[in-house]
Amino acid sequence: MNTHTIAVIGGTGKSGKYLVQNLLNNNYSVKLLLRNPENFTFEHPLIKIVKGDARDGASINHVLKDCDIVISTIGQPIGEKSIFSDATKNIIASMNTYGIKRYIVTTGLHVDTPFDNKNEQVKMATEWMYHNYPKTTRDKQIEYELLTESNLDWTFLIHQTSESFLTEANLEDCRGENISATDLAEFLVTQIDDKTYLKQSPFLYNLL
Repeated sequence: MNTHTIAVIGGTGKSGKYLVQNLLNNNYSVKLLLRNPENFTFEHPLIKIVKGDARDGASINHVLKDCDIVISTIGQPIGEKSIFSDATKNIIASMNTYGIKRYIVTTGLHVDTPFDNKNEQVKMATEWMYHNYPKTTRDKQIEYELLTESNLDWTFLIHQTSESFLTEANLEDCRGENISATDLAEFLVTQIDDKTYLKQSPFLYNLL
């Protein structure tokens, strides 16, 4: 069994399900934070379920306790206030409390960083998100800024979301239209030990 225990936030979405399965395939112990654990029917000896909400600091403390690494593929609950910055504040605080350094999180193409050089298509997609979903889009930007101000060893994967294709990561631009959930999950797991993108925010996409 792998010696790392991974806390997963957002493990029941499409990307999260593939992530959890990939972690189990690599013999990682996994702690899952679930709002509705009664709907999670998959059982595995390496999985421990914690009932709670990422916007609740006590829930985050519970799921991160005794973990070495945190991975988030959290999505926005429909009809609710944007979750991202609130969850990130709780995660950063809890990681500092427990002395956890490695944090890997996914986001959409609309986050801007000082290092990107987005092509016109990606710029248009970013503008569309700000026009149609201004609150959640801005909240994702705040999430990125919170990470840059933290002392964590974070990686912020920018992508547009079970086929598998050749995958590429690029710090400046998204040169592919999307990333499959399986490839995203595999890349997330590689980042547990790969230091290439520490404190960076690469675009991740498939080469078709």
